[in-house]
Order: sequence, then C-alpha cells, then structure tokens
Amino acid sequence: MTLSTQSDREWLQARVEQHLEVIYADTAAFAQVAGLVSQLLQAMRLDGEVVSPAPARNVWTERDALLITYGDSLLAPDEKPLHTLKRFLDAHANGVISGVHILPFYPWTSDDGFAVLDYSSVNEALGDWGDIGAIASAYDLMADLVINHCSSRSPWFENFLRDESPGRDYFFTVDPAEDLSAVVRPRTSPLLRAVETARGPRYVWCTFSHDQVDLDFRNPEVLLQFVRIVRLYLDQGVRIFRLDAIAFLWKIPGTTCLNLEQTHEVVRLLRTLIEHARPDAILITETNIPNLENLSYFGNANEAHCVYNFSLPPLLINTLLTGDCTYLRQWLMAMPPARSGTTFFNFIASHDGIGLRPAEGLLSDGELAALLKTLQSFGGQVSWRALEGGEEHPYEVNIALFDALQGTVRGVDTMGFARFVCAHAIMFALEGIPGVYIHSLLGTRNDYQRMENTGHNRAINRHQWQWAQLESELGNAASPHRQVMLALEALLRLRGEQPAFHPNAAQFTLHLGTALFGFSRQSREPEQQIFCVSNITDEPRPLNLLDLNLVEEADWEDLISGQPCPDLDQLLQLEPYQTVWISRRG
Repeated sequence: MTLSTQSDREWLQARVEQHLEVIYADTAAFAQVAGLVSQLLQAMRLDGEVVSPAPARNVWTERDALLITYGDSLLAPDEKPLHTLKRFLDAHANGVISGVHILPFYPWTSDDGFAVLDYSSVNEALGDWGDIGAIASAYDLMADLVINHCSSRSPWFENFLRDESPGRDYFFTVDPAEDLSAVVRPRTSPLLRAVETARGPRYVWCTFSHDQVDLDFRNPEVLLQFVRIVRLYLDQGVRIFRLDAIAFLWKIPGTTCLNLEQTHEVVRLLRTLIEHARPDAILITETNIPNLENLSYFGNANEAHCVYNFSLPPLLINTLLTGDCTYLRQWLMAMPPARSGTTFFNFIASHDGIGLRPAEGLLSDGELAALLKTLQSFGGQVSWRALEGGEEHPYEVNIALFDALQGTVRGVDTMGFARFVCAHAIMFALEGIPGVYIHSLLGTRNDYQRMENTGHNRAINRHQWQWAQLESELGNAASPHRQVMLALEALLRLRGEQPAFHPNAAQFTLHLGTALFGFSRQSREPEQQIFCVSNITDEPRPLNLLDLNLVEEADWEDLISGQPCPDLDQLLQLEPYQTVWISRRG
C-alpha cells in the first residue's frame, strides 16, 4: 500500500530517527541525528510518498534458487564477460535458477573484487551498467555491498591521506597503544597499518588486509555515502543485497569489535530504508562466524531477511566423508525455524573456502582435525586466522567441492559423483533458499595453476572457463561436467515443483540412525509432505518405511526416481549416496 498521509511519513521519519539514535548514542554525531534523517530519506528518495512493505511477508517461493559467480568466471574472445555470463544463463540456467549473485563487479585492486576502488561504476574489464541491467531484467540480481572496507588506492583513501573531502574522516584510526588484544579477526596480517597523512602519522584499521582499509561509521557521512550507493544499485535493478563482512562494521577498542549492537542497528536501518524503497528487496548478511552469532542477524525479524547457513558446508561435508550424520542431525534438530519474512540462504560451496568457525561448538576438535587432514589429502589448502597472543587457528579450507567429496576419510574412491549429487540433494531440500556456486554446477576441479599464479589459496576454487571449452564439455554426453550440471538442474527443477520445498515450509528432523540422514518438509497450501532421506555412506543401506510414519491409506512414491514405494512393512534399499524424496502419489 502507499503511505500518503503526513502521519505515515512521520512514522517512517521517527523509525529512521530511532535507528540513528541507537547507532550514534555514544558519539559526537548524536547531535546531527535530526538532520541526518532527512538526508537519508532524500538519498533514498523516500521524502515523498513511499511504499510500505507488508509485515512478515515471504518474498520468495520454492522456485527460487541462486547461482553464485564472478563476473569473469566465463570468458570468450572479443566479448565482455558479463555478456558471456548472460549467454550462459539464458542457454543453460533459464528456468532452473531464479537469480544470480554476481560477486563484486566494481573496479578493484585486490581480493578478487573485495577491495573496491569505486562503488558507483562497473569494472570496464567485465562490461558496463547496461550488461548488469540486462541480467537484472531477466534474473533476480544479488550484488555485494562491500560495506566494511574499501581499497587503500580508492579516491576516498587518497583524500584521507591528503586531508581532503570526501574521505578525510572516512577511515577508522586508532592509537596502537590501545588494548586491541580482544579483537576477533579472520586473518593473520597485522591489524593496524601505519600511513603518513597531511595531519601526520596515522594508524588505520585493516580487518582483512592492508589494501582493505576499514571505514569509520562513527562518521555519519560514511553511512550517507553507502545509502546513496544502495539507491544507485536499486536503480540499476539490484533486488538482493549481500552485506559483506557486516559483523566487523563497528569498532570499540577493548571489545571483540564483532557483532556489536551498533552493527546490528545499522542492519536494521538499512532494512527499513531498502524495503520501503523496494518492498520485494532482500537483505542477506554474510557473517562467517559461529552458528548462534550468525543467527542473531535475523534480529526480531527486523534485520536480515536471510542469513547464510554457514554451518551447513562443514557439517554436511564431514557427514559424507565419515558416513556418520550424528553431528549434522544434532545441528538440524537445534536449528530454530525461520520466522515468516525471514529464511536461510543455504549453500555448500562458494568463492571462499569451507569455513571452520561456523563448526565451532558443533564438531569436536578431533572431528575437525580429521576433516582437515582428509581435505588436505584431496588437495585442499588451509587458511589461518590470528588469535590472542599470536597463535594461529584454521579459518577455512580452500578446495573445489567436487574434489572435497572425491572420497571418504579412508581415501579417494569411485563414488565421488554420487556423493557430490547427494550433498546437493540434501541442501536443495532443506528449509531456505539454495545457492549454487557456478563451479559446483559445472563440476569444476581444483585449479592449482591459478592458485600458484595468484599466490592465494582461495584461487584454487576460482577457475575461469573458456567459453569454447565449456561448450564443448557441455555438449559431450560423456563429459563429467555435463553430467554434473544435468543432475543438479534436474533436482532444482523437481524442487521448484513442490510446495513442501517452500523456503518457509515446516521442517522436522527424522531419527534413522547414523547412516541415514532424514527430515520431512510440510507445506501449508496446498498441503504436501515430503520425506527426504539420504544414505550418507558408501554401502547399501535399508530404509524401514515404518520409521517414517507414512499414512497407510495413501500411495507413496520417490519423486526423484519416479518409482512407487513398496508396501510400508517392507524395506526400501538405498544405494550408496542415494537420496529419496518420498511424497504421496498423484
């Protein structure tokens, strides 16, 4: 509906003011709150009539699934990579995926796009805003709001060094004598970088690298700049905003500088502004941290619409490598259902590695050590983070998912393909929206040459396909890349036809022992129930259908194979890594 009365506009203004008062309560900027309200609303063009989002509205369905990719994951001669990406989506993913997450497509200096030079333009090597618009007109577009930091070679930081605007007060600086021992970081590089400025030597805060300088949101002008950037992205067709590294946004020396209340309030403010500007917009927080901390970004259903399900990748991969679903089942049982208007963003692989922090408290130290050892034997590389006192701790494993699942804790075997498909069958059926990394969809293997050329572990899973080679593989019936893509796309199509796979359909964990992992999903309208069971071992296993409590009067079938189920008093034999989605026939 449209908010057209003065009282309605006043309500929005009051809401924004409330957010700002929490954010700036203990800062010198608190006196600027009243003026900042009108500036923010003008920047978002919300100073006239605005659209009010319906409360607790689910703006997604079972047909939603996102492809995760870099803008230049696919390359063709004499063609901009974003145009090549659009060609791939139209030829191979149309009707299978509803949206695409294009990782940072802006000019950058390092970290494959996450050290942004200019937020307002498209990297010329990839294409232009017209190419972005063409993709956004056909698919839901997710873009990164790299909000915690920007490049040390950006115009903002160059102005900071010269003591000029915009930029002179945009970056977080601190006296190195401050006690920073409690700061939590995902890297081992020094936290502070000494720089010479027109105002003398300064020490800038660098959570990730010395080329990624943290912004200072105590300065309201920084917040205003990012709201302008959000408005630009909305105008260019972006529907889904990924808040990169949001957990580190607000810093208070003497604390962990992680998940501070001001950070949560910034997320609430952005949600208020964005969903009033576009009611079907989605805010996703990227917080690679322990599970309970990650879940806190749902807030009271007033922060992120979606949170990355970061604990899923290490737990699911561990399950398939060990043939024991105990830890995965325990985690699923403890997961709270997402409230209406929120849901999980499920994934197994991404441009980053398999995060280990989200497994803290869920896997034992011995289990984590065994997981690391196995993945390293499959070619995986370990990236580290610094702890207090200079100690280092594993942060993530960098490896292509197909290689991560090429065997078990006993070594490589011949069941990698079945194990890989099983992982996705489980992920696609879980509560939430699935995200599929392009190199999982294509079954891409470890790229050791790219890792060596770049000197970065994460490059092992950031292969760049030449278009002609990829088309040759996808046109070859015997190609493993074609077989992977067809298998995953068949599951996604089937998923999209089932109301019980709505991201918010009810989910119940099944207790079927350690070798069978199962859960049921149940929709509201129209009523449908699906029992999802996977054999997560390398040996055939029997499923006792009586354990599912199926209604005897109904006829049941496995949706994946299309085969009817036997009588309920009989056993259903599941082959190694076979998944069944059992539902009523007809």
